[in-house]
Amino acid sequence: MHHRWADITFIHWRYPPEVVQGFLPDGLTVDTFEGSAYVGVTPFLMRDVRAPGLPPLPWLSRFPETNVRTYARDAQGRGGLWFLSLDAGSLPAVLGARAGYGLPYYWSRMSVSGAGERRSYRCRRVWPGAPGSSDVRCDADVDLGAPVTEAERSGLADFLVERYRLFTVVAGRLATAEVEHPRWPLHHARTAGLEQGLLRAAGLPEPGHDPIVHASPGVSVRIGMWRPVQAGEPA
Repeated sequence: MHHRWADITFIHWRYPPEVVQGFLPDGLTVDTFEGSAYVGVTPFLMRDVRAPGLPPLPWLSRFPETNVRTYARDAQGRGGLWFLSLDAGSLPAVLGARAGYGLPYYWSRMSVSGAGERRSYRCRRVWPGAPGSSDVRCDADVDLGAPVTEAERSGLADFLVERYRLFTVVAGRLATAEVEHPRWPLHHARTAGLEQGLLRAAGLPEPGHDPIVHASPGVSVRIGMWRPVQAGEPA
């Protein structure tokens, strides 16, 4: 699939590695930076969604999305994304991603808006939902700051955002798909307001500290079809 991830904010919290490991399937090990695991909430606007060789369809190609993600490595040492949840404002996209990639998508009422350096995201989960989950939401107001310098990118920032593979489980087997895009144009950012229940809904404890925040105007992305992770395959 081809699409553009636009007006994205990366909101990350540190977690003990043993906490995050409990959310990973067999075959994946939590990826850490200086001894800490990280979980991110990433709201953004999905644009120009299309299959190869086809034009974007107006009623299917643009919708908000908010992901809860962490970072893992497979037995071959390849790093990638593991999604704890993905909320999208398009029911067809939710159904397609659940069927095609085995990803834990949820249908939500969502919006992305902006004026000047402020970005505002709203998310209310609709389906599927467990009893008591009717108020699972993420409301974030984010102010963009200065660009992240090259020296600042060489450490934690790149660890959190430059990921070119996703992992999933399809038919009970660990699978992977490659994610191709240019390097993120990245800015420092701060949350002017944040109320979210996505971490708790995923089963995570509250982090208990302020998040690390970055933002980007976006990149164009191509995601390949999943394939099973074979034991002993070359990295």
